Amino acid sequence: MDCNNGTIDLHIHSTASDGTLTPVEILAMARSLKLAAIAITDHDTIDGSKELIAHGIPSDIQFLTGVEISASWPSNFSRIGSLHILGYGIRLNDHLLNQTLDALQEARKNRNPQIIKRLNNFGFHISIDDIIKEAGTDGQIGRPHIAQVMIKKGFVASINEAFDQYLGTGRPAYVDKYRVECSRAIEIIQSAGGIPVLAHPVLMQMESKEHLEKFVIALTEMGMKGIEVYYPEHTPENTAFYKRIAKKNGLMMTGGSDFHGSLKPTIKMGSGKGSLSVPYALFEKLISVI
Repeated sequence: MDCNNGTIDLHIHSTASDGTLTPVEILAMARSLKLAAIAITDHDTIDGSKELIAHGIPSDIQFLTGVEISASWPSNFSRIGSLHILGYGIRLNDHLLNQTLDALQEARKNRNPQIIKRLNNFGFHISIDDIIKEAGTDGQIGRPHIAQVMIKKGFVASINEAFDQYLGTGRPAYVDKYRVECSRAIEIIQSAGGIPVLAHPVLMQMESKEHLEKFVIALTEMGMKGIEVYYPEHTPENTAFYKRIAKKNGLMMTGGSDFHGSLKPTIKMGSGKGSLSVPYALFEKLISVI
């Protein structure tokens, strides 16, 4: 395969976090789609990357280790949407990285019973065993799995309804979670030999383009090296704006589908909602500095 003519997907979730395909199944799908390169970027865990490395990567596709870390907002910026920092090319045996991710995963585990308790108070009879059975994985268990149980029990009609009515930020059953300080997340990724990248800027719901640019500059001063320009929820106007910010501030550009398998059935690996196309040249630039 001529990789220079291929597309890539650097934002994929496996069963190690809240995706529905195993890392090996993701690899098989990526090869069938003839993607030139992929990265598994599970939430607050690198177990997916570890599993795929142990399995072995065939010569017809490139693989980049990755993670998506939940970060807290800097004190001088008001929190609106979600802030996630992607890390690419990280050393999977880095002690500090693994220690930090262990703490984040433990926080996720402690959060689930609190969410279930709130749902029980609304009359939704759900137990932690229901969630574990539904997840069917040794990976993380989180809100998407809770939403799936709510659907199966007939409490809601879709994952979107579960989040919009109960599980989303600010909704009645929402419970906040521990996050790593933004500057610390960037530092930890760099100390593990990785490239820190701002994930899906549109989901931060910034009040204006000027505010977002100030935020990007602040993160760049903390050591951030890139921005996720290509993303299914980015309009052409968004993408053009993020490109300008990246070029203006000397940042690398990345992109991916945020594929979760059947948890997000409208999002396809490699193509997002159908129009996503992330050029291989971005992967080449990324690995050139790792």
